Amino acid sequence: MGKIEHLTIGQMTSENIEDQIPGSTQLTTEEVKGLKLTHITTKKELNRVEQENIVEAEIKYFDRKHKVDDILSWDYIKKLHNEMLHHVWTWAGEQRTRETNIGVSPAYIMSEIPNLLGNVQYWIENKTFGLDEIAARFHHGLVKIHPFTNGNGRHARLMADLLLTALGLKRFSWGQSDLYESNEVRDEYIGALVLADKNDFSSLIKFVRS
Repeated sequence: MGKIEHLTIGQMTSENIEDQIPGSTQLTTEEVKGLKLTHITTKKELNRVEQENIVEAEIKYFDRKHKVDDILSWDYIKKLHNEMLHHVWTWAGEQRTRETNIGVSPAYIMSEIPNLLGNVQYWIENKTFGLDEIAARFHHGLVKIHPFTNGNGRHARLMADLLLTALGLKRFSWGQSDLYESNEVRDEYIGALVLADKNDFSSLIKFVRS
């Protein structure tokens, strides 16, 4: 796949990008100005170019073996997000600095991330949960923290899949659906995340292999 052409600030506005789907992060006018592609004017077009960038990142990352210790680091988390969206957004890979409709306060991101990574490492070493559940909990933790301006769900799904492959397991199937589009499968996914917020991971563990 060829790289997406780098262009100047696009014509997208906070108004025409904001046909948001449930469970997504709303972008500010300033964040929308970080769009690198001038031809993008609709959410559908934006989804397409983001997905092209993400597929390119997937090919790059799943083409080689990664160590668990490398994956469970803030540097790796940021680098993956940058690789996923750097053709599209100037702020790809940069830590979120404002309050959003989803996620912890920006002031707590850099305390919550090490806590999550330490927990995941402990769960693996002590076999606290099965490996599928550990990866699902890792995914949920990243989504709940929401460390980036946007793309957190897609990023957290790739992080969980990379952890699984590093542990010798197959990637999750994630309901075999494009979860960035509004549909019944996404509704089921969001519902499972809401239950996980209450420490009930049963639906999420079932969903990720459905």
